[in-house]
Amino acid sequence: MNEILRFENVSFAWPGMVAPLLDGLTVQFDRGWTGIVGANGCGKTTLLKLASGELSPGGGIVARPDSCLYVVQRTDDPPAGLAEFFASDDAPAWQARVDLAIGDDWDARWETLSHGERKRLQIAIALWRAPGLLALDEPTNHLDADARDVLLAALRRYNGTGLLVSHDRALLDELCAKCLFITPPTATLRPGGVTAGMEQDRREQVAARAQDDAAKRAAARLRAAAQERREEGERMAARAKAMEKNAKRNMHDHDGKAARQLAKLTGKDAWAGKQSASLARRAAKAQAGRAAFHVRKEYATGFWLDGADVSRRNSLLRLPAGELPVGPGRILAHPALEIGPADRIALTGPNGTGKSTLLRAFAPNFNVPREHLVLVPQEISAAESAQILAEAKRLPDATLGEVMSRFSRLGSRPGRLLESAQPSPGEVRKLLLALGIARGPHLIVMDEPTNHLDLPGILCLEDALAAAPCAMLLVSHDERFLARLARKRWSLAETAPDRVELRISHDFP
Repeated sequence: MNEILRFENVSFAWPGMVAPLLDGLTVQFDRGWTGIVGANGCGKTTLLKLASGELSPGGGIVARPDSCLYVVQRTDDPPAGLAEFFASDDAPAWQARVDLAIGDDWDARWETLSHGERKRLQIAIALWRAPGLLALDEPTNHLDADARDVLLAALRRYNGTGLLVSHDRALLDELCAKCLFITPPTATLRPGGVTAGMEQDRREQVAARAQDDAAKRAAARLRAAAQERREEGERMAARAKAMEKNAKRNMHDHDGKAARQLAKLTGKDAWAGKQSASLARRAAKAQAGRAAFHVRKEYATGFWLDGADVSRRNSLLRLPAGELPVGPGRILAHPALEIGPADRIALTGPNGTGKSTLLRAFAPNFNVPREHLVLVPQEISAAESAQILAEAKRLPDATLGEVMSRFSRLGSRPGRLLESAQPSPGEVRKLLLALGIARGPHLIVMDEPTNHLDLPGILCLEDALAAAPCAMLLVSHDERFLARLARKRWSLAETAPDRVELRISHDFP
């Protein structure tokens, strides 16, 4: 079976784009896992869809394995083949169910599964189908640490050609033998995981900048020398013209000295002109040579949440002790809960313990004016994402400019976002945060805030939230992210097969 994926001079642009996402890409992917790395909106998902045949290139050829499968990063809809997977008694189906800890009744209760459980089920079905090419888009979104380890072991057993888009640097390092770094409209394949590839990229950029700076300085020196010669020639030409004019006034002067001086000046004028032209050509050549150094433009990142403030209300949430249903026959028991105006709370727990259910119970009880509440949910559907972007585009120019400035400082390009009709999941999360910050938040609630974000975006988000004075409630499996930002933990744990309990720890971690 053919398991090689090859792009030959591939170009692609979405309708309305000024510049293409990909232009002249030629690269080959062999068996094993290759990481696909780049900023939100740079075309990672587009590349996966081109690879799997869900999109056709605008130019060039994509030669694919005999069978291809793309696994979407969203968990909105049940995956294709759900019923067949659970009906199958073959060894691969049982193996996939065991490897990814799939419950026997999950086919009947998709709507009640957590997003982490949905993600595991998506990937289990994909592995059961054993395609020659498997393209995974953010497979660790929503997964707790144990589920991530289970996933890593299962992916290591896949023996076809795998493409992996992920913000999980450890997963890319542990699984991938090489990584393709996308910087539109080009892409570069580098050996090793993402850490090795980023370090190689850093060294290449340092060297390229040094060469570019040297060429720029050389071009500037040559231009200055050309200008000096040109000015020297102009001075000599002026003197020669004055001498010639003076000689005409003294036509009876038969002294040859003036004629000799005039000839000498004229010769120097011609020499200076030739030197100036030669230096100008060398300067132009040095300037043109800078194109060979491939220096990327750098953008400012990180921002201060200058509109955020501490609420003057004593409490932003009060919820009396109680119980909530979390799936068939299970309850979540919690004590009285309160969020103060400067609290930073981490809500943690394994997949399926009810974190998102608890957030839904909080929603009607927040004591915060709507315009000062920033709420970024765990998942945003494609239709909701398109609507959020459309509403942002209708903002007054000044407000939109402020929002796009903040969006840019989370590491993504506003131009590409505004050209599109459908933002990527990472882009829409950044956009929601940028829109909320413009309103001056008193409380920021984020459910799995690092899901879908690229690596620079995560670091920018950490810096921004660390500097914010307002209250926060962060639901996440990313312990490093939480350790920097939270001061209190609300942790969920299963204490019986039918019971989950919330416990409060006032010291974090």
